[in-house]
Amino acid sequence: MLVVSNGALAQFLSACDEGNKGNTRVAVGQLIQDKLQDGSAAPAMIVVPSGKFTMGDALGVGKYYEKPAHEVSITHCFSIGKYSVTFAEFDQFTLATGKPLVSEYKWGRNTRPVINVSLSDAIEFAHWLSAQTGQRYRLPSEAEREYAARAGSQGRYIWGDEVGHNNANCNGCGSAWDRKMTAPVGQFGANAWGLHDMHGNVWELTADCWNFTFDNAPTDGSAWREGDCTRSVLRGGSWGDTPFDLRATTRLRSFAGTRTIVIGFRLVREL
Repeated sequence: MLVVSNGALAQFLSACDEGNKGNTRVAVGQLIQDKLQDGSAAPAMIVVPSGKFTMGDALGVGKYYEKPAHEVSITHCFSIGKYSVTFAEFDQFTLATGKPLVSEYKWGRNTRPVINVSLSDAIEFAHWLSAQTGQRYRLPSEAEREYAARAGSQGRYIWGDEVGHNNANCNGCGSAWDRKMTAPVGQFGANAWGLHDMHGNVWELTADCWNFTFDNAPTDGSAWREGDCTRSVLRGGSWGDTPFDLRATTRLRSFAGTRTIVIGFRLVREL
């Protein structure tokens, strides 16, 4: 079952060309929340528009593996998690499939972003959601993640070129959780498309293999499945990172099997 509601994003009114499997039209900025087989809600997703953007470090302040900046054209609307996947959402999957609960590292569960998950854990969760709902859930490509984070912005952060105060959770962001722990999701303002925590809190897994530069990277928004596929590309920065590592173009690599207190994920739900 698909639940679609208009949120506070009335400025995004254009319908997407794609519909879901039931041919229900959706509009950019709408909230999509599928129903699981037990009647509970799947993670909340926000529909984002198709479009073009400059991916990578166009400001000349980043590291060599954020370059070269290049144009990416995403020709499809898609929906992406309003928040990082939470412990409450991931625990439902682990309990349903008989897997052990992942550690919250003494910080609490519920609405905190799930941590201590590997790439395969995230992929299994996406497959489970797909089976539960009849829709396709997956990790975002690195390009989709940067595009969704920017939401049309051009600066280092979605709010500008300075980190400011209490805009995110990091080591030097001015929040109550800085360099201490994860924050519950949604504690900071959303970007222009209604997405929260696109900077800081936890690094987020993407579907891409690691490459040291963007030379020969896909320009259509798809995941780059060539390169070092033993390592995953992470985006967004975490509660323990400096503001420099929260920039919209910052990339990090991690072995695909790594489980740590600074890595989580959010998902795409295709339309």
